[in-house]
Amino acid sequence: MTQSEVRLRPVVTLTAEARSVVRDAIAGEPDLEHLALWLEVKGVHDGEFIYDLYFRGAADAEDGAVSVDDGELTVIVPGGSVARLQGARLEWSDDGDAGLVLVNPNDPTPPGSAPVVSPELSACGLDGPLAARAILVLEQSVNPAIASHGGHADLVTMDEEARVAYLRLSGGCQGCAMSRMTLTQGIETALKDEIPELTGIVDVTDHGGGENPFF
Repeated sequence: MTQSEVRLRPVVTLTAEARSVVRDAIAGEPDLEHLALWLEVKGVHDGEFIYDLYFRGAADAEDGAVSVDDGELTVIVPGGSVARLQGARLEWSDDGDAGLVLVNPNDPTPPGSAPVVSPELSACGLDGPLAARAILVLEQSVNPAIASHGGHADLVTMDEEARVAYLRLSGGCQGCAMSRMTLTQGIETALKDEIPELTGIVDVTDHGGGENPFF
């Protein structure tokens, strides 16, 4: 394959089934016409990429991001994830618990390179005041609400300076095809209602693990 062919190949493609699932999910979102599907690599865990899939405004894409538009759906890949997702395919799998599956031909730790780590998680912890408040909200409000479908959310770490909470979903939420919607519409709302100082909520779940993985 020539260099020009590599550049012309879409960074990410979607199968018809995956596109239908995503379009059905995005149809229920406000400001529909301005939203895109964002797909990015958040880091590496146990030799596997950790991915995040969510809806966000297409206009929020910064320099270096790649926009893939097939006429029905716009997919945004942030600049830092472009090389790691080059040639990936989002598809729908009916094996086991049905869900979205990202097929990525790229190796997270190619020979001679250092493992990719998530820089956002460095120098953070659970000892600060925001972390204590977030844990309380999760225990008293969030987890009782999502327990009905077997889900559970834990605070992994809190960046007290940037006021960003990093969560891990488990149980019925791990691997759920629309777990990002649960995070955005339920967990994130609950946390920000109780802790308005928070500037962001990040899902660091290994959705490739568990009993019903989708990533």
